[in-house]
Amino acid sequence: MSDASRWMIAIAFISLPTVAFGGYFLLSILRRQAGTEKITPEQTSYFRAGHAHAGVLVTLSIIGQLVLDQSRLGEKLVWAIRIALFVAPLLISGGFFGGAPRTAGGPAGPLIRFIPIGAVVFGLATLGVGIGIIIPE
Repeated sequence: MSDASRWMIAIAFISLPTVAFGGYFLLSILRRQAGTEKITPEQTSYFRAGHAHAGVLVTLSIIGQLVLDQSRLGEKLVWAIRIALFVAPLLISGGFFGGAPRTAGGPAGPLIRFIPIGAVVFGLATLGVGIGIIIPE
């Protein structure tokens, strides 16, 4: 494992407790614990989507870091992909959490705009990982 992968994976694992906290928060909403009474079903859906995307995308990001060690792309491009793999889950899950409507039937919050940006970043990063490992020597 390269030093670059080691550092990026370490950062990703350090971020995972925030995903666990999101799961605990979501569970408290689903159990209707004190303090969560005002959370609407629509907000719950956004929080559920944010939590699910965070866990899955961070896991894929970790795998991508390891695969990039076998890439035949240039070092600068590999670093751009490494960073994109880390930033995309933050944008997507942050968009769901921050974009949850404030009131029942209300409009989505402004952070909802982060979701398509994160999706494009993640799509380009995963495309880069795939292309990087099939380029002939």
